[in-house]
This record gives sequence, structure tokens and C-alpha cells, in this order.
Amino acid sequence: MSDTTLKATAAASGASATERFRTDKTTASGQAVTDTERVNILATEMIAAVHDVIRRHQVTYEEYNALKSWLISVGEDGEWPLFLDVWIEHVVEEVAGADRKGSKGTIEGPYYVPGAPALPSVSTLPMREDESGTPLLFQGRITGVSGEPLPGALLEIWQADDDGLYAQFAPGIAQWNLRGAVEADDSGRFAVRTIQPAPYQIPTDGSCGKLIAAAGWHAWRPAHLHLKVSAPGHETLTAQLYFRGGEHVEDDVASAVKPELVIDPQPTGNGGNQVTYDLVLDPAS
Repeated sequence: MSDTTLKATAAASGASATERFRTDKTTASGQAVTDTERVNILATEMIAAVHDVIRRHQVTYEEYNALKSWLISVGEDGEWPLFLDVWIEHVVEEVAGADRKGSKGTIEGPYYVPGAPALPSVSTLPMREDESGTPLLFQGRITGVSGEPLPGALLEIWQADDDGLYAQFAPGIAQWNLRGAVEADDSGRFAVRTIQPAPYQIPTDGSCGKLIAAAGWHAWRPAHLHLKVSAPGHETLTAQLYFRGGEHVEDDVASAVKPELVIDPQPTGNGGNQVTYDLVLDPAS
């Protein structure tokens, strides 16, 4: 691992993720949940579920106080976005995407940043001159559910580097490294050159890491490409694409892998790989 990897702490990542959430989502999301009856039902049932766990497992005061201390430390570490995105979001996404007819989606995760550099349909993601990793050509076509091309559809793509680190969430990496917003051509096609990302551990030196250690879990996510695909008159698709045979595809800590999202890049003969993956958007409801 590089020196940069060693300096990517839970506190720094947590602070960045929390600030991004506050900037990008708090206002819109906070105004959406205003139905008193709905809040009453959800809050009451979630609290009742906790009560049920306490009764069924005869939780002791020592365990209760350990939980209370841990919950406080999650907030102090700025790790609520990390905790929720890793262990909760995949079920919210499952419910939200249950009726989707087009491509499967999955969690967004904490590392999305809007406003990435605009790129043409055939392009290379911004990267360092000496960017390490296996070159990858990721190409495909964006259509509607009836197969009609969606010209000008926007493919936002972001990913970890070969050390498993994200620009803007780890030190020493250029702001838009391995991030871009690609506009599909008149046939809905795109071809993006990048590198294959590495699997990575979620930060383990904070509260989430303490939970993982106490429960005997692992902290690894499989290598993946993040996508957010949008077009006028269509629902935005958020997805992650994983690599067949990759480490932790079968036991992702975030439980976000779906069979439809596993890609199988093939060698190009020049030391790189390529894969074609089409994206299908549902009409807006």
C-alpha cells in the first residue's frame, strides 16, 4: 500500500461523506418526509423492532451501555453516512427498484460527487500520468425499455483507483481523478477508457471498524465501477458494476452485488481489458 493509503482515515472519509450529504441531499430529503402519520408508523415500528431484539436476546445493561457509547461515537466520528450506506441502503434500494423494468440498480454509496467534468461519448476518464492498474475500455449503449436509443443521455462514472481510494475522499489525489460525466452519442453509445479499480476496505479505524471487529465480520467491498445514468423523461439509474471472479463479489460487506451487475471483461491483447454493458432506463413515472 502507498503512503496515501495509510493516511486515508475513517475520520477524514467520514467528514467528507457527511459534508457531501449535507450539501447534496439534506435539503431535498429533509423536506420530503413531512407526513406525520407516515413518520409515526415508521418510527414506532423501528423502535418496536429494537424492543423485540432486546427481549428475545435478553440484552443486559452492560450491552445496552456499550451500544449507547458506540452510537455516540459513530456521530463523533462522522460515520453515520458510512454506516447507513454500508448496512442499510441496499434494502432501501431493493424496495425503491422493485418495479424497475430496465437495468438493475444498486446503492449509490457515500462517494458520489456531482459536477464531474463533462466528457464526450468516446473519452478517457481524468487520471494521473502514472495511474496504475489494468487499462479498461467500458462501452455500451443507453436505451429505453423498448430499445429506443437515448441520444445525449448522461453517464456519470466514478471509481476507486488501484489502491482502493477515491478522489475527494483521500489525500493526495487530484479532485476529479477517475470521475467524469459522459454524454452518449446520437445512438446512445459511449466508450470510456479507464482502469480497473481495486477492492477496498471501508475505513476501520473508527466506529464502524469497531463494530466489524466486535462482530467478527470483514470490511471489504469488491472492486466496482459506479454509474449514475440519466436522460430526460426517464428515471435515473444508479448502479455499481462488479468483476466476475473478483475478491468479495460473493461476500460484499455492503450486500450490494446482484448477478445482473457482474461484468466479465475480456483481454484486448495489449495488456488491457474491455467490456460491453448496455444500460436500459425506465420511463419516468
